[in-house]
Amino acid sequence: MQVEAQKFEVRLASDDAEVRAAQRLRYEVFVEEMGAKASPEDHAERLERDAFDPHFDHLLLIDRTRAAQGINRGVVGVYRLMRGSVAAAGAGFYGQHEYDLSKLTALGRETVELGRSCVHADYRGGAAMHLLWSGLGEYVIGHGVEIMFGVASFHGTDVEELAQPLSLLHHQHLAPEELRVRTLPEHFVPMDRLRAEEVDHKAAMRAIPPLIKAYLRLGGFVGEGAFIDWEFNTVDVCLLMDTTRMADRYREMYSRRARSVQA
Repeated sequence: MQVEAQKFEVRLASDDAEVRAAQRLRYEVFVEEMGAKASPEDHAERLERDAFDPHFDHLLLIDRTRAAQGINRGVVGVYRLMRGSVAAAGAGFYGQHEYDLSKLTALGRETVELGRSCVHADYRGGAAMHLLWSGLGEYVIGHGVEIMFGVASFHGTDVEELAQPLSLLHHQHLAPEELRVRTLPEHFVPMDRLRAEEVDHKAAMRAIPPLIKAYLRLGGFVGEGAFIDWEFNTVDVCLLMDTTRMADRYREMYSRRARSVQA
């Protein structure tokens, strides 16, 4: 699987060295920038990794110029992807330690869990995420995926500081009942910090990270309840998207991608 745009390519990691390059970029973003915790061994090797990594497919955005210069194999963006059929046969979903995913696993539809999405600081605000999403679109079509979901994060762990955006998500973007996963009871943090009429829509939208806003624009929803991830220094919400309901322009992007691959 490969998507080309000028000097970039998007494809799945093909060996352990490329997975390590993804883990090194994740370390730079999640540990060095965002303050996530890491073991002494991971600090020494500058890797952000966990026991789930061997079970995921790792989608890479590669800058060929950086690759030719030997800079972290050119990896400047990553996503990790696990299909439901793979999770059921192996370690399960990463998100199941935060959310009750039984509604998704009972659907009988192919799902994919998205996680650890990040882009190198020098490549943000441009085409990087679009290219990654193009590669994700090809992956979704190729594997017959109907439901995409994954944890998305707000930086910091003070939920009261996030009262506006969390309340907006709860009141306006909750998933349909059949898809509405819920934070596990022992970790459940209510998102409706404010009543609907108390939410300042503009202020709330400004506080929502770009990735979450992008999913909402494309027809995504959120599960019920937030999760405080003390290890990653974040407040998490579960994003969900039914590809049969997604916004037309995202479906069209997928279709264009599929046609270009078949051509």
